[in-house]
Amino acid sequence: MRIHKRDTARRKVLALLLAGILAVSGASVLAAAAFAGQRPGRSQPAAAQVGTVACGDVGAMLASVPEAAQPDVDRDLADLDVQVADAYRSLSEPGSGGGEQRVMDALAEQRSATLQKLSASAGPDSGLPEDLSGLANCAIRRDLVVDASARDFAPEDRSGAAARSKAPTGGKSGLGRGFVDITSVSPNTAKPARSGPAGGTFTSRCGRNENRHLNPDNVIVAPGVSNGAHHMHDYVGNRITDAFSANGRLAGAGTTCSNGDQSAYYWPVLRLLDGANERDAKAPGGGKDRNVGRILQPAEVGITYSSTTGNKVQPMTRFLRIITGDAKALTNGPANAHASWSCTGFEDRQLADKYPICPNGSRVVRTLKFPDCWDGKNIDSANHRSHTAFSKNGSCPKNFRAIPQLVERVAYDVPSGVRFAVDSFPEQLHNPITDHGDFINVMNRNLLDQMVSCINEGRRCG
Repeated sequence: MRIHKRDTARRKVLALLLAGILAVSGASVLAAAAFAGQRPGRSQPAAAQVGTVACGDVGAMLASVPEAAQPDVDRDLADLDVQVADAYRSLSEPGSGGGEQRVMDALAEQRSATLQKLSASAGPDSGLPEDLSGLANCAIRRDLVVDASARDFAPEDRSGAAARSKAPTGGKSGLGRGFVDITSVSPNTAKPARSGPAGGTFTSRCGRNENRHLNPDNVIVAPGVSNGAHHMHDYVGNRITDAFSANGRLAGAGTTCSNGDQSAYYWPVLRLLDGANERDAKAPGGGKDRNVGRILQPAEVGITYSSTTGNKVQPMTRFLRIITGDAKALTNGPANAHASWSCTGFEDRQLADKYPICPNGSRVVRTLKFPDCWDGKNIDSANHRSHTAFSKNGSCPKNFRAIPQLVERVAYDVPSGVRFAVDSFPEQLHNPITDHGDFINVMNRNLLDQMVSCINEGRRCG
């Protein structure tokens, strides 16, 4: 079933989040003055002068969607993303300053119509408010002014995310304020204290996407919608993953994993900003969505499962969907941001909202840690999060069970002194805090049992 509900407290938290997003519109006007004297680099886009568009994340607010209504709701959510992207493009066009109110009014009108459809499809238990006007209205965020793919970007920190980096804003190479010399970062990680005997690991070796499986779809968040992600994804594992990959298709497909793991693993591509363009420079998900530059093929991809606490784990069910990170964390805030950045040889130093500058011979590393608790029933949920959770203090939430934690570790050879950026939704400005990963479990029962056995018995498999 695809009918999923969440508790009232969670809804209140989301309502407060929405209020915070919309309350900044007045403050944004004042913040613009702080950047009046800022001189952008030659590659600075016009968007850096107008900020970006922040709207309530409707998908994150959904508490329940009937299974029969899910396709309509998914399409409406995708339409909302298109509307925001189009409004951002309009605002960032040269000479559009005088038309800001017109653009935002048109966006509110579009969103209002789509929200009415979505709410009707999702029904009275959707979790959406009866008065949808607050969700229809969006804000121009001038405190988030600079595109991370431009020469400089330094969004003002509102949430403490920058503090988590424990590093100065800047690097010796002059790559821009969005980059940090990793050697200047103090160690800020600690190995988790294992309280149980389940110290094993299970590894799927799935290659580095040598076959260049790339598309701008997201079959979890926007199934059946081409370019549902508005940015390009790298894939390993299942060979046919795209927006239209139903469970039956995934189960019948081949895999790049040497152990027969047919699971779908994917994440946004990383692009090298050296002046060269990829062949998607004029395509959706690429240049049409402001994702430009040469796509870097990973130099290493690690797919590893373990128990972070050492407590015994139980098998996941087949076709379980899990996401980590938040593709809209720049405007949503860091609550669901679980990706981090580092360099080989320095992985005791992790960055949340800055890109690392690595020493010669060291690779840029992205680490994506997935939730390790599951409700034991649902393969997905209306907001794609509430059926899973991260353990806290060694325990899962009530009525959740411990499952193997997936960690995706992706490393790249980045030439010294050359900027790079992760693909993103246009209005998310390629900020590293928006990094995220997606996973659909398509392992057969034998492989799932083997994984759990290896972890619980303290063996290293794969």
